[in-house]
Amino acid sequence: MTTVFAVANQKGGVGKTTSSVNLAASLAATKKRVLLIDIDPQGNATSGSGVDKHTAERTIYDVLIDECPIEEAIVKTPEASGFDLIVANGDLTAAEVQLLDMKMKEFRLRNALARIKSKYDFILIDCPPSLNMLTVNSLTAADSVIVPIQCEYYALEGLTALLNTIEKIRSVLNPKLHIGGLLRTMYDPRNSLSNDVSNQLITHFGDKVYRTIIPRNVRLAEAPSHGAPIIAYDAKSRGAISYLALAGEILRREQALGTEATPA
Repeated sequence: MTTVFAVANQKGGVGKTTSSVNLAASLAATKKRVLLIDIDPQGNATSGSGVDKHTAERTIYDVLIDECPIEEAIVKTPEASGFDLIVANGDLTAAEVQLLDMKMKEFRLRNALARIKSKYDFILIDCPPSLNMLTVNSLTAADSVIVPIQCEYYALEGLTALLNTIEKIRSVLNPKLHIGGLLRTMYDPRNSLSNDVSNQLITHFGDKVYRTIIPRNVRLAEAPSHGAPIIAYDAKSRGAISYLALAGEILRREQALGTEATPA
């Protein structure tokens, strides 16, 4: 059974794209079939996966406006990355406006994914850092939301807006949507504010907070400039170990959910 994760947070700089790319690579390293969809016009998940966003023949833009079937937009990332990718680049900015005049505009991505969903174990959608029509499409297509959060005061403020959006999407467009987990990123245990915010998240959200914590890590920050996930760039780094741990935690959660859904 395929699980579609939207990796979303309207606040920028929280490690959303880093988490999308490295979780995709870490899940692929466990022999899972993984598709990463870059739906952010900045295209950072594309370049961070080792693919040139400027030379792509087909992108998620073409899929959303019906210029090509989704199968034609899928590309292979370098072998070290190990997952499939749908590219985004600056063309996607135009889609935000064009979608407003289209029929079933909120369901464009979900309808496209229905054609290929069964080919993958996991589909990850790297959302833009804003609550626009691209994000609405992503949340409407997703089963679950992974929310990367930097443990600082303003991150908590932004979280409230995102949770409200998720609730609206669930009530109007996608009743099955739920929070898969809150992921603490760029974590520095020496910082008392990081510890305070982390404790507040656990108090309010309990087991919705992933146990895995992504630390501040120089090698993790360097990897995108080399067009590689951290497990390909430096598999022994703390960043690589953390994302592999996150993949393991997600697999265990998915297995537990599958067991609960299976009648005795």
